[in-house]
Amino acid sequence: MASLPLVVIKPRRARPFFARHPWVFVTSIERVEGDPKPGDEVIVVSYEGQFIARGLFNHKSAIRVRLYRWEDAPIDDEFLTSRLVQALSLRTDLLGLAGPKSAARLVFSEADGLSGLTVDRFDRWLAVQFTSLALHERREFLLAKLAELTGAEGIILRGEKGIPSQEGLKVEEGVALGTLPEGPIEIVDHGVTYAVDLATGQKTGFFLDQRDNRRAVAAYAKNKRVLDLFCYTGGFSLNALIHGEAATTLGIDTSERAIELARQNAVLNGAKAARFEQADVFETLERLQAHEQKFGLVICDPPKFARHPKALEDAVKGYLRLNRAAVNVIEPGGVLVTCSCSGLVDRTMFLDILGQVAELSGRSIQILEQRGQAADHPVSASCLETEYLKCVIARVI
Repeated sequence: MASLPLVVIKPRRARPFFARHPWVFVTSIERVEGDPKPGDEVIVVSYEGQFIARGLFNHKSAIRVRLYRWEDAPIDDEFLTSRLVQALSLRTDLLGLAGPKSAARLVFSEADGLSGLTVDRFDRWLAVQFTSLALHERREFLLAKLAELTGAEGIILRGEKGIPSQEGLKVEEGVALGTLPEGPIEIVDHGVTYAVDLATGQKTGFFLDQRDNRRAVAAYAKNKRVLDLFCYTGGFSLNALIHGEAATTLGIDTSERAIELARQNAVLNGAKAARFEQADVFETLERLQAHEQKFGLVICDPPKFARHPKALEDAVKGYLRLNRAAVNVIEPGGVLVTCSCSGLVDRTMFLDILGQVAELSGRSIQILEQRGQAADHPVSASCLETEYLKCVIARVI
């Protein structure tokens, strides 16, 4: 093994890392031999001294080492380039997510072997998030290589809520390479045109992970009144109208900018039956119930309720309250589409919440489909935490 600092794993703690799980938490480490600085390359070995992998060190993070190579070879520019090429090949060659006005997640952190890097492409521009200190320190090379491999006209850096304090990094949001257009750009997804605000939109500007779910949900919308909660820029509503022949849609979101773009998207697609209102979702559900309003299809796609384990209990209560209120405005035999992007709330837990909703509401809930994130957000078999999105389509009797 090369003369790099060694990170020695505690006895009987090495199995997940031999199995290629990329996160070595501080609680799994017996000792560190040498004096690695934040972002430095280290070698991780078992308590008995057996080589496991090479990773990047960060004493400021609970994830003390992120693993990248399970052979004793450097995490250098050549290696990082190979991982980028591999990730891009999935999206362009296998999934066919390329071409003018297309959009896709090009790099999905741990799922693509690049823990701490997320890259979304929108037409000719990239939105990039760094969630690890080590890769952020290598950003100059990574951004230049991404521009070279994709031909992007511009790259914008976006932050991730809570990550800077957890990783000890400082991300300066804004244009990192090239130029960005003034105002929103347009993308086309499943035949629907969307205006995307790369500079100020939520996350990287658009929720690509729901791509196929938006299209699937449209199959249940025919002739129905649709209520789209946490609608953001109107993806579910527009698919329900354009592909599902819904009668009408009502989208609710607290963000004034999101509602503005949703209305713009409705105009772009000629969706005259789409309505969007800036309002609090829970207050809206109370008002609709009070006025005995019923819908044939209700969609709940809330933001992440649990960002850390301490928030899990409150998150479960939040999902229970939301879905209980949503069921109250669904007509008999109507459809509930409910989603969770909180990775800490696993699929079993989420389904149990629906069971509680059935009990509390006194209504039977039949699960028709269990769906997840789109294929450009692949799940790593070695890191099941990369499966985070749950989308359940259910009939409410």
